[in-house]
Amino acid sequence: MRLSTRGRYAVMAMVELAARAHGPCSPGQGEVARQVSLAEIAQAQHLSLAYLEQLFGPLRRAGLVASARGPGGGYRLARPAAEISISAIVNAVDEPIQATRCEAGGPGCLAGQRCLTHDLWAELGEQIRIFLEGVSLADVIRAQVIGRAAPPRDAARDERPA
Repeated sequence: MRLSTRGRYAVMAMVELAARAHGPCSPGQGEVARQVSLAEIAQAQHLSLAYLEQLFGPLRRAGLVASARGPGGGYRLARPAAEISISAIVNAVDEPIQATRCEAGGPGCLAGQRCLTHDLWAELGEQIRIFLEGVSLADVIRAQVIGRAAPPRDAARDERPA
């Protein structure tokens, strides 16, 4: 299972944007987030400015960031960091997380047949989606991510008679 470079870089850039615009916590009522340039983000995250420009177009179209031109211009979050899930960022840059090699509506995994492990990998992909949907930018910049992954229930124990 791997998250594409495009998705990872978009998340890294959005976390940097949120942290620079608001500091470690979300702004209170009446505070205005400062604009952050892509050059600042690129330098801080050691990313290509040209690549960030490609990523921020879809992020803007998805309503996750807003931009301003001119001196002092740049990007800011379009919504509070607590309202932007990591999965929304990944989805905005058109990077679905799939653990299977099957394509939706495709002929199947192996020679037109569904492989025996298909459901295993499909469920893994769904668990990753659920996890990323439950983690916000605010959670990441506040370092509130560790410990959020839940172990699966022990089905054998749950089915035993009491």
